[in-house]
Amino acid sequence: MSETSGVTIAATFNTRRQADLALEHLVQELGIERADIFLAPEGDDNSAGAAPGGADVESGHPGVDPASDPAIAGGINLSVDLADAQKVRDVRAALEELGGEDVAVE
Repeated sequence: MSETSGVTIAATFNTRRQADLALEHLVQELGIERADIFLAPEGDDNSAGAAPGGADVESGHPGVDPASDPAIAGGINLSVDLADAQKVRDVRAALEELGGEDVAVE
């Protein structure tokens, strides 16, 4: 892999909160451009993750039943497009440390 070749690193998170924290860490701590990070549900259905987490546990929004169930339909996929192959090791380590599973470099 050359320094200029692009790679994609992908991981799956059990909760939307974990995925959001990983995204913020990549942007703020590793200097990854937000436009190069993508979040999507693991399957075809809208999902807040494979388990409730963070704000999904209890909503504080007016008019929302605090006991309502979040959309739990699978994990949250996070992928990062990197132009700089030198950052692969740091991004992979961060994703794993922050709860990412099935971390893969493509």
